[in-house]
Amino acid sequence: MITVDFRYFPVGPGDRVLDLGCGAGRHAFEAYRRGADVTAFDADPAELDGVRAMFDAMAAEGQAGLGGRTRTVHGNALAMPFPDDSFDRVVAAEVLEHIGDDARAIAELTRVLRPGGVAAVTVPRWFPERVCWALSDAYHANEGGHLRIYRRSQLLRRLRAAGLEPLGGHHAHALHSPYWWLKCAVGPDSDTALVRAYHRLLVWDMMSAPRLTRTAERLLNPVVGKSLVLYLRKPLRTPGATQPGATRPARARG
Repeated sequence: MITVDFRYFPVGPGDRVLDLGCGAGRHAFEAYRRGADVTAFDADPAELDGVRAMFDAMAAEGQAGLGGRTRTVHGNALAMPFPDDSFDRVVAAEVLEHIGDDARAIAELTRVLRPGGVAAVTVPRWFPERVCWALSDAYHANEGGHLRIYRRSQLLRRLRAAGLEPLGGHHAHALHSPYWWLKCAVGPDSDTALVRAYHRLLVWDMMSAPRLTRTAERLLNPVVGKSLVLYLRKPLRTPGATQPGATRPARARG
């Protein structure tokens, strides 16, 4: 399930891409398909084992973009083992809400992004997330769970404070919000028939991308999109220089 829209986050052969807190690797795989040199970074070695295996499978099946290369790196987002200005693109998808010192993580994200490079940062959107927290403490109050709920304005302040310039944003995954509300209402660990039926719908939607559900989600995203997605640029150091920027997305609210 891709949260970042690659129309607004152009990636191609030769681009150095960091997937920060890659998890299962969804964005790392998409960048690899596009021919980028991808670094999948995470604090969980087990997740990285799975990502490494998928990279190998993609290469064996000819699903990697021309010239693309991959590596997996285990480490801490508060002190990444990369030199300054190492990457052309950085993805931080559904990561910051898990990190206690998010300001430091944002500073590290900014440090390793080259001047003129573009970052994509996604977090759970305030309203759908607030409903989940109201319905269930178990949804977020666990080891590795969500530590905070961001308002768009709050997240933008922290990103700007680190020196990043917003390009725009949008919301994503509206069809997933009711699923998580339902899960929280019955208990995150419960497996009722209704929860299973909704999950089958989401899997069918992701695998088949039918026009009906794609249109419904596009219309609902501004209202109940589960994720807030922001695109930002690290300013060039040389005054007056130009940079090949991303296509500017619509401004996201909320």
